[in-house]
Amino acid sequence: MSPSVRLQEMIRVIRSARTQGEERGIIQRECADIRAQFRQGDNGERSHSLAKLLYVHMLGYPAHFGQMECVRLIASPRYNEKRIGYLGAMMLLDEKQDASLLITNSIKNDLSHSSQYVQSLALCTLACMGSAEMCRDLAPEIERLLRASNSYIKKKATLCAVHIIRKVPELAELFTPSARTLLSEKNHGVLHGAVVLITELCKRNPDTLDQFRKTVPELVQIMKGLVTSSYSPEHNVAGISDPFLQVRILRLLRILGHNNDTASDAMNDLLAQVATNTDSSKTAGSAVLYETVLTIMDINSESGLRVAGNINCKFIFTTLTTIVQTDHNAVQRHRGTIVDCLKDQDTSVKRRALELSLALVSAVNIRSMMKELLIFLSFCPPELRSQTASGIFNAAERYSPSKRWHIDTILHVLTTAGGDVRDETVPNLIQLITTASELHCYTVHKLYRALVKDIAQQSLVQVACWCIGEYGDLLLKGECEEIEPLQVTEDDVLDALETVLQSHMSSPATRGFALTATMKLSTRITDNVDRIRSIVSIYGSCIDLELQQRAVEYNALFKKYDHMRAAVLERMPVMDKNSPGYTNGDTPGEIKEPDTSKPKPVCDLLDLLGGTDTPLQPSPAPTSTPTTTSIPTVSVYEKNGLSLKIQYDKQTETEVTVSLIASNSTQNDITSFTLQAAVPKSVQLQMKAPSGNVIPAHGLGQVTQTVLLNNPNKASLPCFRFVQLSFLLNLSALFMHKLDYTFIPPTGQP
Repeated sequence: MSPSVRLQEMIRVIRSARTQGEERGIIQRECADIRAQFRQGDNGERSHSLAKLLYVHMLGYPAHFGQMECVRLIASPRYNEKRIGYLGAMMLLDEKQDASLLITNSIKNDLSHSSQYVQSLALCTLACMGSAEMCRDLAPEIERLLRASNSYIKKKATLCAVHIIRKVPELAELFTPSARTLLSEKNHGVLHGAVVLITELCKRNPDTLDQFRKTVPELVQIMKGLVTSSYSPEHNVAGISDPFLQVRILRLLRILGHNNDTASDAMNDLLAQVATNTDSSKTAGSAVLYETVLTIMDINSESGLRVAGNINCKFIFTTLTTIVQTDHNAVQRHRGTIVDCLKDQDTSVKRRALELSLALVSAVNIRSMMKELLIFLSFCPPELRSQTASGIFNAAERYSPSKRWHIDTILHVLTTAGGDVRDETVPNLIQLITTASELHCYTVHKLYRALVKDIAQQSLVQVACWCIGEYGDLLLKGECEEIEPLQVTEDDVLDALETVLQSHMSSPATRGFALTATMKLSTRITDNVDRIRSIVSIYGSCIDLELQQRAVEYNALFKKYDHMRAAVLERMPVMDKNSPGYTNGDTPGEIKEPDTSKPKPVCDLLDLLGGTDTPLQPSPAPTSTPTTTSIPTVSVYEKNGLSLKIQYDKQTETEVTVSLIASNSTQNDITSFTLQAAVPKSVQLQMKAPSGNVIPAHGLGQVTQTVLLNNPNKASLPCFRFVQLSFLLNLSALFMHKLDYTFIPPTGQP
């Protein structure tokens, strides 16, 4: 049986092993035989034994004992042994192995060998695993081979020179003169290696970069020849002539044209020609076009993207989306072209154009870009509406030039695509409206018109109902300087709200907004309070539990607690948004300092409950930005011997911690005592375990329970004071009925 067959037989046996243990046994026996062959000296079988060992190494088994055999075979005068020795060296040795230094002299001798195939073995091995020391010793030999007449050796020597430059950068100057002459080569392999070598030289030395900028016309001619050349079966890939060389040349041109007007202008026509003559339907053509786009964006070309019409839009947007993160101004020059692509018939192109358009919005172009985006929103495919609306909201919040513009923009989006916006849009817009006190009249008039015109957009209807409930008196006055006022009667407003309540298109949350707005109007109008009372009472038996609960509680305000109705239904306090990321049109990077000149009216909110006869005194203005607010203990329930107090333990911009303290002054213990509460869905409620469920009689003990309120959106302090008010009212309602009554507040409470 011949030696080659023995290798094939070993492979067959190993593959036929049914278990891993059986395979390990075969490998161990073969390795023992290989060691025995190595010990026998020059018997003509060493190369075959090393070949078998290399296969074992490929399977992941130890093969380090063959390293020295590689050194011996490399020094052999026989080509077949030398070939296996070099292959083993590339697989089993690296620059960290001491044995690698032993082959340096053999490589040097083989670089001067009369056979080109022996020379190529040495070149490949040095390029694969040559250490820094080996590169220094053999660099002169490589430079000599770069000037050889044999193209086969030149190609391998060029790539070996690239490895030497990466290992020892200071040797780069040695190869610079030879690299320039290699560009005149006609051989594909040599030319490809020359471009790679010049690219490596230009990356590492600015002086070398200036020298090779003179070669731009030569590179342009080579590239034009590739683009316009006829069919070449040797280097043709899917109809693209030598795409690998084209990509390498484009990358080198990108380096040479960066920050250099002369070099950039010299390659503009070429880039247009590449874009025109390259077929993007093929993978190879796509790769060339991708590199073309990168080159266009990186060079100093005044025409910029003038060849964009010839390039597939998908490649443009994929590339520009990456570039915009690092060079925003470079992409801004092509804003018009990008916006035009929003009208493309291809949905994928529209999506990429939308992403890039949103990334290009800035404080300078916010008005013009938003105009284009709003037009796009009106005709964009349904699957892009949500993304478009969210992008417009984010851009408007960051760069809006004024609050009125901000409000108009969001209302336009809600009117066009109200059903595709995210849940947080409604509270965010409400917060914006409350802070723009000078625009309350303008906003309520505009929202009322939108409500009367269309009640299908639920988000818009919810905001409109909230605004009418808060600022209905401004609507009824019929006076507004910012917009042509409407002459609206109380009946007109109530008719609009009743339409929302009765419409099958209204969601339960929207009906909750409408019912609350109707209730709030009871303190803002004078002639139709009985009608409001009638509307509220009707929904006291509604099948929707949340709406029914609202109506029951509002009826209680009309009947038992009518003296508190005006105070409870007052306008919501202004909610500021002072998060660092919120600029509202301010200069980017500028953070508004909180206003500490006036104390916040915390005491007024707490006094609405009627739990204390003495108004709480606001704390004096702090000298620096406070991190917490101190609020005294408040009694929220005192009836039939049961007393409930709320003690504020800690309050920050993002968290409120309170303790609920219950005591019993009756003659009997109160057992099975529980407290239940809820807050709006934007706030997280965590009720820790109570200290017990029995309140001793005669005030001999208390039951305490800690409650944590957290806002993941980091709402400011005024927003949390609203949460406190809502929370306290919930607890009051709990005790207004009976102790085991579970009070769940309306989730859409504005």
